[in-house]
Amino acid sequence: MYFYCYLIALYAFWIVTANSQTAFSPLRPPSFPLAVKTPYLSTWLPAGTGLGPSISGHLAGQWATFWTGEFVEWTGLIRVDGKTFLWMGALAGIPKAEQTYAEYTSTKTAFTFEVGKKVLMQVTFLSPITPLDLKRQSLPFSYMEVQIWPLDGKYHSVQLYTDVSAHWVTGDLNAVVEWNYQQVNDVVYHQVWKQHQQHFSETQDRAEWGNLFYATDYRNGLTVQSGTDDNVRAQFILTGGLTSVLDMNFGSITDRRPVFAYALDLGYMRARPKPVLFTIGLCQDQAVQFLGKNGVRILPSLWKDYFNNDVNALYFAHKDYPTSSLLSTGLDNKIARDSVLAAGTDYLAITSLAVRQAFGATQLVGTALKPYLFMKEISSNGNTQTVDVIFPSSPIFFYLNPHLIALLLDPHFEHQDAGHYPNTYPIHDLGTHYPNATGHTDGRDEPMPLEESGNHLLLILTYAQRTHNLAYLRAHYPILKQWAEYLVSDALYPSHQLSTDDFAGFSANQTNLALKGIIALEAMSRISSLINEPLDAARYTSIAHDYLSKWLVLGINSNANPPHATQTYNNASTFTLLYNLYFDTLAQTHLIPPSVYSLQSSFYPTVQQRYGVPLDSRNPFLTKVDWEIFCAAVAGPETKGLFVKKVKEWLGSTGSMLPFTDLYETDTGEHVRGKTWFMGRPVVGGMFALLALKG
Repeated sequence: MYFYCYLIALYAFWIVTANSQTAFSPLRPPSFPLAVKTPYLSTWLPAGTGLGPSISGHLAGQWATFWTGEFVEWTGLIRVDGKTFLWMGALAGIPKAEQTYAEYTSTKTAFTFEVGKKVLMQVTFLSPITPLDLKRQSLPFSYMEVQIWPLDGKYHSVQLYTDVSAHWVTGDLNAVVEWNYQQVNDVVYHQVWKQHQQHFSETQDRAEWGNLFYATDYRNGLTVQSGTDDNVRAQFILTGGLTSVLDMNFGSITDRRPVFAYALDLGYMRARPKPVLFTIGLCQDQAVQFLGKNGVRILPSLWKDYFNNDVNALYFAHKDYPTSSLLSTGLDNKIARDSVLAAGTDYLAITSLAVRQAFGATQLVGTALKPYLFMKEISSNGNTQTVDVIFPSSPIFFYLNPHLIALLLDPHFEHQDAGHYPNTYPIHDLGTHYPNATGHTDGRDEPMPLEESGNHLLLILTYAQRTHNLAYLRAHYPILKQWAEYLVSDALYPSHQLSTDDFAGFSANQTNLALKGIIALEAMSRISSLINEPLDAARYTSIAHDYLSKWLVLGINSNANPPHATQTYNNASTFTLLYNLYFDTLAQTHLIPPSVYSLQSSFYPTVQQRYGVPLDSRNPFLTKVDWEIFCAAVAGPETKGLFVKKVKEWLGSTGSMLPFTDLYETDTGEHVRGKTWFMGRPVVGGMFALLALKG
């Protein structure tokens, strides 16, 4: 089927639950990505063991959800020889098709069913990822392909049904929605939108503007209907078809409960017919408000530069499925091959789950001549373009297309070069309410001066090394030097401030944070050398080496057995994941002596818990999965294997039902007690830390 089939045969890389006949490959994740393409098209199937054996990881029996957990009704029914079965959704009183297999790759999630012991059915969800093709990557569409074929070689009468509800278009259930049904050439589509559009506004993290499209091919046997959920679904259950009556009595989601449905009569089947394809997407002409060099501008979605309108974009996307699928399978195979070579099949289970989530927090906007890649800080606070979220996300971009790093950093440089931010260190984010990138002209953003200074310098050096774009360094050299001077004053003895792990609070003299600043000063020396600034290069490397010699005394507990870095200076009872060591290798600064890598690699196994290694000694049962994989990437082989194995075991056994959380408890494997945040975040791009080193 996919490259995974080869891996399954070669490595026996699958599991079957004790309470279900469903086999999962490579594992049953906390949540399956279904249609995950942008911050506003982010649909998941909760799958964690906490749901119970009858529905954990099953497409039928529960509603798909937005990443926040609010359900978005997406229904699937199939009628075989007059009997109706449920294959997607949570409708009561309808027997479920028997799910036998579920798998995910980097871009696809597929479910296989036996229906009434008569037909086989495979449902594949594809969210294309094309990091080298910005036109396709900018399209806010995902696909669902359904294939059906007889089990027994006999003729069977088969009808297929699917619908989506108005829940997809707004987080306000009292909002009035409108809809229509149209056809363009041989493609038909339902279009749904909120009656009163509120641009650049969210409710429950859902966009309050834009058009939802649900499309399929026009073909013989196709009927359609819109109306209240009970009426439309009952029509199919009773007759195997729809009335093709479009109820245009608009109302609120709560009052009208409208759904938008297709039914397809496949007739009497004996052989496998042509697959049935559905395309779903949420289109917004205007995507981001941005305060740049020319004041506040409205940036369009990038797909607007290629297509006159959203209907043309929809038509292209639907017809492009064969190409998008082929490109995505190529990406699946590349990631599978590289992941297995880097750290085995356990690592592949981790990387392949992270891809759609990392890219799904981003939107390509602007024009083909001047594109930007904007990122939402999913779940932790909804900020726009947070630097210390871009930083842990960056390995996937360095691995797949390092030019995307510049598209992420460009808005920051344009905003700060224009003088919109008053502080001498970098801004933390470009706005507290995505997609409003209007900055913090009062300078009162979340204060992470050392963190963000170091992040910028390390990211831009690595970008320049991968792309050889020295002009980019020259263009931004003055402000990079300004930020480096902040590090000269604060890197060795960090003031009472936050690191990226802001949930842990303010602290002075954080060992790991200081290390970032010191490595970043060496990075500034390398930047200066690359653009022929020898005096600056000599100065910054001299300071970095001087600071490092002191840090090795202040931040390493040499008397411990084994020795290790402390969480804060001269505090022998503390420890930390020294994840900032990673960029010393990735950015090729090679400042830190091998002994530090070695001692940390030897230390981590001594504090391991059942599901991982704690972030630091402030909470011995709390960790961040991105930082664990950063540490794994620069650890010795045994410790690297330990990190990867622990993370894979956690993913496959946690009771969490959230999209790939990056903050979890190492003793229980659960999401942090009492917290509903740190889920679905793009920082899982950090799962590619091992692969980025090979780029």
